[in-house]
Amino acid sequence: MPQEQNQCHVCTHCGAGHAHTHADGCHHACCTIIENLSVQMGQDTIIHDINLHVHCGETTAIIGPNGAGKSTLIKAIIGEVKHEGTIRFVQANGTKVLSPIIGYVPQTPRFDPQYPASVLDLFVACTTDHPVWLRPSKAVRNHVELALARVGMEDQIDKKVGVLSGGQLQRVLLALALEPLPQILLLDEPSTGVDAKGLKTFYSTVEEIKQKYDLTVLIITHDRELMEEYADRLVLLNSTIVKVGTPQEVLASEEYKKLLG
Repeated sequence: MPQEQNQCHVCTHCGAGHAHTHADGCHHACCTIIENLSVQMGQDTIIHDINLHVHCGETTAIIGPNGAGKSTLIKAIIGEVKHEGTIRFVQANGTKVLSPIIGYVPQTPRFDPQYPASVLDLFVACTTDHPVWLRPSKAVRNHVELALARVGMEDQIDKKVGVLSGGQLQRVLLALALEPLPQILLLDEPSTGVDAKGLKTFYSTVEEIKQKYDLTVLIITHDRELMEEYADRLVLLNSTIVKVGTPQEVLASEEYKKLLG
């Protein structure tokens, strides 16, 4: 199987030999380096021999058939599943980043339309120690409004979570994943339960945020047109890496045609 080279290329945004920082001063994790990664559950090997570099300032999309191990790879990166092999986070000059800030947007959860909590309540519960049943302070509300403004959802702060559309809910979850501002943003199939218009808005929002904050974005997706427009690289996965390249290279490959048609 084709494997990536073991040497990190010069990052487009950081450049070799000097560290990049966000506007808020935190160091940017230039590359996520995955080497010989395997995950086994019971007697089943879910993924194996994964060697991949995910570079800063790029959107890397993971594609593959159902059961290929895409979500397992994401969960290994965030430490939710045990794995063999190594995952390292380094800057362009090779400096190791011990604990990068990782933002994670899971597959869209389902909320009952009668679910009483508002978007503000959800933020308070997830980002503060303030009891949800007590009215948050003006300072907390202002902070949540600013967080929602990053994704164009500040006007929905008092709306009930259960009545949000799929696209609106994904943008709220994206806003949560940006608190605090991460160095790496992981998105697990954001298209689930989202219509075409909402999905286009979501992807364009992610692209704007990536450009503004120079984030590394790793996304699991099945949306061919959107990955062609927004992804810098595609990783075709089927338990192990089958093909890596630009969207044009991977989508035109025999490996892609064989696996996904």
